[in-house]
Amino acid sequence: MSSDNSLEEACCALESLYDDIDVDETVTALTERRRDGSTIDGQTTVFGALANEHRVRALEALREGELCACELQIVLEAPQSTVATHLRTLRDAGLVKTRKKGKWTYYRVADTAVFDLLDLGAAVDVPESE
Repeated sequence: MSSDNSLEEACCALESLYDDIDVDETVTALTERRRDGSTIDGQTTVFGALANEHRVRALEALREGELCACELQIVLEAPQSTVATHLRTLRDAGLVKTRKKGKWTYYRVADTAVFDLLDLGAAVDVPESE
């Protein structure tokens, strides 16, 4: 189904939902609610990075301060390759920063706003699966 057909169907639904409506004006107002594509891309990247248990556990461990990758292997009970993959995802999403010291790479949270996201996720009352 093309976008034009979808828009036409939505406009018809609006007309049947409301008695007095200027469809063009309403469509324009609704279109203005669309967020910029780069904003959505950034949000999708961040939330995608948070959509994994290992990555959330790593961020929670970093709440107490910087850790090297080998320390995170112990925290996550995972092999180096798995930890490296997850840390790369977190770094690519801008959630962690790194620093090198000799042959070791240390990770820290890039911005404390990450903890706000984690706390928010913990505070949501998720319904039990049936």
